Amino acid sequence: MFVILRIVQVLLTVVWWIIIVQAILSWLLAFNVISTYNDTVRTVWEALKRMTEPLYRPIRRILPDFGTLDLSPLVVLLIIYIIQTILIPAIAIQMSAPPAM
Repeated sequence: MFVILRIVQVLLTVVWWIIIVQAILSWLLAFNVISTYNDTVRTVWEALKRMTEPLYRPIRRILPDFGTLDLSPLVVLLIIYIIQTILIPAIAIQMSAPPAM
């Protein structure tokens, strides 16, 4: 069971970095440092959007509209942080505790 928790933690870390890379890429696109006219940039951008959109969509339905400011990546990062620092260690401690008699 500890192996499954470790796999979940690694996957959450990968998702964390995907969101960070997408945020940086979106800033670079917004400030015209790079452009989607480049095929590589467009391909990476579309791939990142396809990976993260299912995570953002439920949160966007709940959050109020802030115009051009999208806080859903921040909320997803916060949820990942809570899962990694609170839930997974609590489950690991619960599993390692001796059974109650």
